[in-house]
Amino acid sequence: MTVTTEAAPRTRRPSLKGRWIEDWRPEEPEFWAASGARTARRNLAFSIFSEHIGFSVWTLWSVLVLFLGPAYGIDPAGKFMLTTVPAAIGAVLRIPYTFAVARFGGRNWTIVSASLLLVPAVLAAFLIKPGVSYSTLLVLAAVAGVGGGNFASSMANINAFYPQRLKGWALGINAGGGNVGVAVVQLVGLAVLATAGKGHPGLVAGIYIPFIVLAALGAALFMDNLSQVRNEKRAMRDVCKDGHTWIMSLLYIGTFGSFIGFGFAFGQVLQVQFKADFDTPIKAAYLTFLGPLLGSLIRPVGGWLADRTGGARVTFWNFVAMAVSAGIVLTASREKSLALFVTGFILLFAFSGLGNGSTYKMIPAIFRAKAQLGVANGGDPVAAEHEARRLAGALIGIAGAIGAFGGVLVNIAFRQSFLTSGTGDGAYIAFIAYYAACCLLTWTVYLRTHPRKPAGV
Repeated sequence: MTVTTEAAPRTRRPSLKGRWIEDWRPEEPEFWAASGARTARRNLAFSIFSEHIGFSVWTLWSVLVLFLGPAYGIDPAGKFMLTTVPAAIGAVLRIPYTFAVARFGGRNWTIVSASLLLVPAVLAAFLIKPGVSYSTLLVLAAVAGVGGGNFASSMANINAFYPQRLKGWALGINAGGGNVGVAVVQLVGLAVLATAGKGHPGLVAGIYIPFIVLAALGAALFMDNLSQVRNEKRAMRDVCKDGHTWIMSLLYIGTFGSFIGFGFAFGQVLQVQFKADFDTPIKAAYLTFLGPLLGSLIRPVGGWLADRTGGARVTFWNFVAMAVSAGIVLTASREKSLALFVTGFILLFAFSGLGNGSTYKMIPAIFRAKAQLGVANGGDPVAAEHEARRLAGALIGIAGAIGAFGGVLVNIAFRQSFLTSGTGDGAYIAFIAYYAACCLLTWTVYLRTHPRKPAGV
């Protein structure tokens, strides 16, 4: 997030057009107790709802591909491409969506970003039917990528509403509420399969249309813009020169990239890898929501553990656990053990969610350590603190975008593995190697004692 809240005047000036707030002082206890907390909670509630719907639309095709039976003439590789495309578009959109909050206002952009979700929902509701061309399906999947940007703008907006002491809680609740949308859309798909059957994929998208309208209306009626929020000048450019930016982005690919990538791919993997057990879409749908649900709910626990034992330590052991979990999946794949396979994947979802929280906690700690070092060397404490917040906010935005691109890599790995060998074994080996590399990277930079080690990360 690259937005900041400038110091607000002590007296309230006439408001701008629409629901703009000019006097916003969340760090002052009196202001926060009198009206700030209530206003922030209201904006958080509607932000979560909009972001939740955004995640559901973004991962809509993780469900829709389960409906694409023989009548559509699409092989497994083609289906993996249909989940790769929205993952890629969503990752790319996260950077401009982050800037949009300060440019247009948090409320205004939430209205726009929520309304844009109508496009993929309406198109999917009416155009998916036997006989539709594969190129049309690719376009429909690509349009669903707009839901991926909502996370970035929502986090940037809520970050501006809360005081420093409550940002971790607010952003954790906001992120977790959004991530649950991955599991909910799969439950919606299960409900449609159980009631209407596999011949009605459009119903899954159609169910979301009224909720999208409610999200946009809720933002219009109950959310606010903060006039003090500004995009930090050159923050993105400056933080890109810092080596920690690329290290943390690689780690976030391993955590959030795994979470969103597995969320897109798990149902297809079950159907391809265990055809006899999942010969109908509904059988796969019974299991696909479990991992994303657990991974979403456990995300705040990763932050909580990082607060108490250190983000780098939690992240290191979390990647160890992810490598072991991927090893369980690989073993289960070779032994053709469905129970062990599902267990390994559920563990992967859980640890990827846990790692989402711990890696996000590392980012401000890195720049806080740099600020403290600068102050110890005679720097100005206020300027150092501002610089730490400026760069940490920019890095959160960059890592969020690059991490989301990890979902693309996961789906490409599965597609290539199934094309090459007919199993996902090649992908599982790649995942184990990546998690092992993340372990080594975390230990080398943030845990091993060396002169440039940032303290307290």
